[in-house]
Amino acid sequence: MRERLLSGIKPSGKLHLGNYLGAIQNFIDLQNKYESYFAIVDLHSLTEKFDPKQKTEETLDLAIDFLALGLDPAKCTIFVQSQVLEHAELSWIFSCLTPVGELERMTQYKDFVGRGHSANAGLLTYPILQAADILIYHAAVVPIGEDQLQHLELTNDIAKKFNSRFGETFTPVKPLLTKTPRVMSILEPSKKMSKSLGDRHVINLNDEPEVIEKKLARAVTDTGKTKTMSAGTKNLFALLEIFGEPEQYKFYLEQHKAGSIRYSDLKANLAKVIAHHFADYRRKRKELEKQPERIMEILASGKEKARAVASLTLAEVKQKMGLM
Repeated sequence: MRERLLSGIKPSGKLHLGNYLGAIQNFIDLQNKYESYFAIVDLHSLTEKFDPKQKTEETLDLAIDFLALGLDPAKCTIFVQSQVLEHAELSWIFSCLTPVGELERMTQYKDFVGRGHSANAGLLTYPILQAADILIYHAAVVPIGEDQLQHLELTNDIAKKFNSRFGETFTPVKPLLTKTPRVMSILEPSKKMSKSLGDRHVINLNDEPEVIEKKLARAVTDTGKTKTMSAGTKNLFALLEIFGEPEQYKFYLEQHKAGSIRYSDLKANLAKVIAHHFADYRRKRKELEKQPERIMEILASGKEKARAVASLTLAEVKQKMGLM
């Protein structure tokens, strides 16, 4: 029997290269190795500012992206977090076991507040809902980056607290550390590629070839004939290494070392290989957009599969706690 895996992505706008390389590219491979549950974590997305009129559309768009990029409902379970009510109920139960101090020491929360932002309670308790997402499926592994290790440690701490007080129920969850390239903004390469910076900073997966070409034409690179790579140039070379051919990468690297590189050529070729890589995705996406009934059926099926597992876990938890 395969180990169970859980991961999720927030529906909060178009997917870009950072989202793909940081998560979904790995999902496609992992669905063949694990009993995989992939959630569209719309409850987590409520901690950010959002337009209620767009939330349903963003959720369906992410489901379409999952399918167009290669997630197969025959191999994995794709579902919407808020449709599995047990997540929120288990999150409340875990909240009653978790000291506030444990939440206030979370690095991501501290960094957010430290930058002068006003945090809502959801941001503080965000890691508890993550713990519920994971433990309600008795996931053995969770694919994460190093920046999420602290949250997974809290998940395992919560599991230990519950086991100690109410009896053995949850087992430790292992991190599946994924080596993901750090994709930077093409206009401000000192910052990670992010939708929050604006559309011109990101390469969206569904950008048409001409749009990718225009965006990369504005990408920040070195000036003059310097042989030392700036952050912007390193970013472009990192993308070329991922999406281009080895010979292509070697050719431009040698040109850079010789101080004879033409950045306009590098950008134009990089645009072509990125556009080519996602050509099949763009085609499939357009086809799926015409099949809303099929998308809803897949999500409905995923909901039933997820609830079948989640409801058993929650029933066990409530029985051990003496809840009727």
